[in-house]
Amino acid sequence: MTTVSPIEPPRIFPTFRYRDAAAMIDWLVDAFGFIVRARYHDDKGVVQHAELALGSSMIMIGTASGDGFGNLVGAPGPNGGKATYVAVDDVEAMHARAEAAQAKILEGVVERSYGSKEFICADPEGNIWSFGTYWPKANEPAD
Repeated sequence: MTTVSPIEPPRIFPTFRYRDAAAMIDWLVDAFGFIVRARYHDDKGVVQHAELALGSSMIMIGTASGDGFGNLVGAPGPNGGKATYVAVDDVEAMHARAEAAQAKILEGVVERSYGSKEFICADPEGNIWSFGTYWPKANEPAD
């Protein structure tokens, strides 16, 4: 039996490298409703690190480069099995918002066999985003 611990801040932060992180920050705010929590530039104005929040969760993004981390994660491009899932209350509203921001809709709103309503899209640089009503909570036992 797994012991459920008290609620604590998130420990997992999906991290993305983009060719144009500045443009992607604006797009993520418009398309998905993220709020910019922090944004750090180098002396040329290139985004080195940014933190975007959505509810109690955050992602971190930066501009793709040939630094140590960039060499480990690789350049933006083919997804290679990676995706980010975001739990939302209103899938239809998020779908409409993503569509209005010209996200590439890969799968429209569907009802899953496990009770979630979801859709899948890609951002302008090819990262895959899934949004759905399935919302596991770390402080609650699994079904």
